[in-house]
Amino acid sequence: MAATKNRTIRADAVLIQAVIAGALSFAHLHDLAEAAGQTGWKAWAYPVSVDLLLVAAWRRLRTARRDRSAWSWFVIALFASLGANIATAGLLDLAQVPAWLCILVAGWPALAFLGGTLLVHSPDTPAAPAQAVDEVAPPEVEMHRTDEPAPGPVPAATVPELTPASPKPEPSPPVVPAALLDHARKIADAHRASTGSPMPADALSARLQLPAPMADAIAAELQLA
Repeated sequence: MAATKNRTIRADAVLIQAVIAGALSFAHLHDLAEAAGQTGWKAWAYPVSVDLLLVAAWRRLRTARRDRSAWSWFVIALFASLGANIATAGLLDLAQVPAWLCILVAGWPALAFLGGTLLVHSPDTPAAPAQAVDEVAPPEVEMHRTDEPAPGPVPAATVPELTPASPKPEPSPPVVPAALLDHARKIADAHRASTGSPMPADALSARLQLPAPMADAIAAELQLA
């Protein structure tokens, strides 16, 4: 909040200073024009004309700082404002204004009109583009060789010989653990004793709940149908 207040106070002080300076310059230009024979509303129009030309030249300089015409009109308007301030500071007798000063004051409207018109209707001068750096052209490569060998006969495409695939070896029967084989023999003997016939291989496989290869190996060991 303190920084905002300080910035506001500083801006107001600058504005008040600008208003005071502008009013004094305005009054000096009015007094000089009135002393040179421009009475009534004409004397009040002179300071407006000088200040407007000064502002127009300054605005033109903000967009085109290298515009010599804008600098010339800015210097002319500044000289007119400063000259009036100095002339009314007691260095010039306003009761007896020289003839050359009356001529300058009388010719100022035409000069200010010419300057304002040129400043408003002058085209904006774009900034000169930077010079493009010359690009080094790549060396030309000769695409056609003169020492190429003469084309010869194209060899026929060789078809690879297909070798027959070797047969896959039959998987060896699984090894039946002795304990599992004894258990299966007991089940088969109990079935023979109770039914009087050997136990079928599929019945033994269902009873033991073993994979098919293991059940077939046990049936082969027990010689079951």
